[in-house]
Amino acid sequence: MNFSHRILYVFWRNMVSYKRFVLTTFLASLIQPLFYLITFGIGMGAYIGHFGGKPYLYFLVPGVLITSVMMTASFECMYGTFVKMIHEKLYDSLIATPASAEDAVAGDIAWAAFRGLFSGSLMMIVAIFMGILPVSIISVLLLVLLMVFVGVLFGSLAMIVTSFAPNFDFFSYYSELVMTPMLFFSGVFFPLDNFPGWMKTLAQFMPLTHAVAIARAIFNGDYTRGLLFNFLVIVVLEVVTFLIGVRLMKKRLIK
Repeated sequence: MNFSHRILYVFWRNMVSYKRFVLTTFLASLIQPLFYLITFGIGMGAYIGHFGGKPYLYFLVPGVLITSVMMTASFECMYGTFVKMIHEKLYDSLIATPASAEDAVAGDIAWAAFRGLFSGSLMMIVAIFMGILPVSIISVLLLVLLMVFVGVLFGSLAMIVTSFAPNFDFFSYYSELVMTPMLFFSGVFFPLDNFPGWMKTLAQFMPLTHAVAIARAIFNGDYTRGLLFNFLVIVVLEVVTFLIGVRLMKKRLIK
């Protein structure tokens, strides 16, 4: 594959363009995760009580952070990339410059990861103002690093979907059949301990499960050896999906 430093130029182009939409996307990035925090954390959390001696919000917040990253990065590499590719013909312009098709796609995935990081960090700030704090400053830095990894992973997965998408409606299959089940069966809102055995097994094949497990451990300072396996799954999937996503999108762009 032909990657170069021009990935940074593609990223910077997206950054400059983003200034026009920063307010609307700021609100969009905030509303849904905030809805989860209020509805599940404050509303339902009042009935659930404590998890491990702490309020339910300490269980919920790490999962919502990662969910916010997943959704933002995914939508950026689905709808955002599709608009650039089909309607704005931006990719045609990019690959006519010294930037390669790989640079253009990788730059968009990097941008999606940044957008995911922005959304996740915004939710962390909201949680902190609600009094739900990570155990240390080191935990905050580790969560930021994790959000970057998760953003690249789900941005790459979404790029694979976009490489096959004939229209906007196609994305609903991925969001409804893949992303939505992950929200409810990856331990975001409820612990997996009491789930049926087959569901626990299924959850291990969902990348969000491993990302949420790491985020919750970092947030609460509860580290175990099993986290190494979770992190390995994230890294391997990230590398594989990134390479596949770039390759498939290049194939679609250069016919």
